[in-house]
Amino acid sequence: MEQRPAGSLGPLSEETFVRLAEAGVRSPEFTALCAQLVAELRALCPLEEDLSPTSGPEDAETFQIELSGLLQELHCPYPALTTGDVTARLGSAHSCLQLLCFLSSELQAARLLSWKRPPSPQQGEGADAARRELRLISQALGRPEPAPTCPVPQLLEDIKSKAAEALSALPPGHQEMAPLLRASLTAQQWEALEGIRRALCAEYECRKRMMITRFNVTLQSFHWSERAKARGAALLAALSPLRQAESVASGVTLARLLAAREDASRIVSASSGLCRHRTSCAINKVLMGGVPDRGGRPNEIEPPMPTWEKRREGGGGQPRWGRRSKKKK
Repeated sequence: MEQRPAGSLGPLSEETFVRLAEAGVRSPEFTALCAQLVAELRALCPLEEDLSPTSGPEDAETFQIELSGLLQELHCPYPALTTGDVTARLGSAHSCLQLLCFLSSELQAARLLSWKRPPSPQQGEGADAARRELRLISQALGRPEPAPTCPVPQLLEDIKSKAAEALSALPPGHQEMAPLLRASLTAQQWEALEGIRRALCAEYECRKRMMITRFNVTLQSFHWSERAKARGAALLAALSPLRQAESVASGVTLARLLAAREDASRIVSASSGLCRHRTSCAINKVLMGGVPDRGGRPNEIEPPMPTWEKRREGGGGQPRWGRRSKKKK
């Protein structure tokens, strides 16, 4: 038999199938294996019927009733499992072994069909992002780049063992910092978190695009001077790498959140003693003297009041706007 994926009942062999089949339907271990096979099968293909494991021999009858509807939906070809008394169909070890082989073969067929089925654009994008993150992790750990055909569970196990080896080589007394995100999230919470990430990325991309546009406008204004016209080509050559240094798209993913440690939440003020110890210099001690008043206070400016001139010949008095003198109090 094949190796089961991570999170299931582990590696299964023919000896394990035979042992569980001999235990029969009254064994909770046998019903748990059947329920696990059906759960993985339901994850790959739409099934209305489900199968629940038992907690003891007293639940064997209920288990067989649920199994009858499931086998009918799967169009089971074995008459011994689909005909006769429902509570007596799994009365022998042979019929129990036949049931395990049928469920495992259905699961294998569903997996093959799912691998051949073309993924949706969103699923393909997510798979590419996951592969990219795993490739970066392998590079950080000094491992060779994984092959495209390498199974993801095996790749994760290799990365886990390599990370454990790197942690064991750390000097004594080193305390591994706990992750920033410790809570276990449900599938709905992960979807909501992904939606928040996309909204923030769209906001950051908009701001970054605006900064790049402002930079381009400022760069164009430099060409208005006579010296810039003469040296325009050199100026463009010097600043063009800055304009194309980074892409507008944000590269922040949920994997960065999982990799963040506790120190990411520690915000240190720029004026703290620890930061100023490294950023302070002699120019910070220079004090500015008196500077002229440049105004810029609209609340201190009075509105202009009109002044009238005497009537002239051929025309009336024309208003003339001027500044009202400020009376001394």
